[in-house]
Amino acid sequence: MCVKVFEEKVSGKLDVDARPGLREAIEYMRDGDMLTVQEVDRLGRNPLEGLIVLTDLFERGIAVKVLEGIAAGEHTERSLILDLALALAEDRRRDIVRKTKNGLEAARKRGKVGGRPRVIDDDKRTVILARRERGQSIREIGATTGVSVGAVLGVVSEENAGASSS
Repeated sequence: MCVKVFEEKVSGKLDVDARPGLREAIEYMRDGDMLTVQEVDRLGRNPLEGLIVLTDLFERGIAVKVLEGIAAGEHTERSLILDLALALAEDRRRDIVRKTKNGLEAARKRGKVGGRPRVIDDDKRTVILARRERGQSIREIGATTGVSVGAVLGVVSEENAGASSS
């Protein structure tokens, strides 16, 4: 039976103190409780931090239930499988970062640039700058051109930066 659910929408790459959902869940737990996580690597940004969190929980009499991965199951003490799951997660993270960098580099060599496609072509840029010069607000320009306020602000900022460096 689940008594309380804690959700978090921040990167697992942050340390525990920078993850309010995890910090709140850990502080909420009492002796005899069970903390359930999707995967064991959600307990820390690296194996050492994960092990520290697990050790703290187990010393306080709190069990951990892992829903997915090689460490799936209920745990009441540190084990080789938990340690291995944390190490493999770190290795998987490093592999993803390496493959992403390699892919972006290969794309650059082929003349491709990663990221989202640009929503502002030269024509829209001209319209945005002309409207801004006529005194329209960023919000008005965004609404009339059908692009976000942030995109309009980006065009205006680029133009201002280019004008001040010339």
